[in-house]
Amino acid sequence: MYFYIKRLMDFLVATILLLLLSPLMIPIMIGLMATGEGYIWYFQKRIGYKNRVFDIWKFATMLKDSPNMKGGIITSKRDPRITPMGGFLRKSKINELPQLINVLKGDLSFVGPRPLMEKSFKTYPGEIQKMIYNVLPGITGIGSIVFRNEEDILAEIRGNGEDEWAFYSNVIYPYKGKMEMWYQKNQSFFLDFFILFCSGWVILFPKSNLLYKVCKTLPLKPQALLQVD
Repeated sequence: MYFYIKRLMDFLVATILLLLLSPLMIPIMIGLMATGEGYIWYFQKRIGYKNRVFDIWKFATMLKDSPNMKGGIITSKRDPRITPMGGFLRKSKINELPQLINVLKGDLSFVGPRPLMEKSFKTYPGEIQKMIYNVLPGITGIGSIVFRNEEDILAEIRGNGEDEWAFYSNVIYPYKGKMEMWYQKNQSFFLDFFILFCSGWVILFPKSNLLYKVCKTLPLKPQALLQVD
């Protein structure tokens, strides 16, 4: 029953938001056409429900060929591949708004584990790969809140002369996996609403630990992450 009610709410809210936000999204589309490389949408293959692949929608914030440039699939703070409007859109999370279309289509929910690219997905331990997308992936989730400053973390790792991808593979993704499995075991309408609230809260108060104060049984951060967080 939880799944069906959640899906119905996702569809209705996504429809309403697309209508209400169209006055914001249309000027952004015009601005993207006039800046950067002149394209609006960014489509990327992601792993979704039951490990099926789908195309995720975003506003374009980086150069078209950025995955094949220096840095690969990892985006760091002040990345030179980010377009003139891209920095603001990424920091404000406005670049994620087109994912409302994915919600309408049933690819995404508002809350769930973030859908990853295949290369990133394979860094999860095998047992987590089998289970993490037994629920619909989400526009936001536990991992999105905890790693809201991911680009800052990677900038510090790079500044220390360490390997960013190794840190991703050995620290960030294993911890994300543990948190998303915690979400599956504890999912409820209350938790979903609280995650949505926290997703907005940490944009206003980036240093807030409200998530950990309320969700006291969340897996503890690894020491390597505490040193750079």
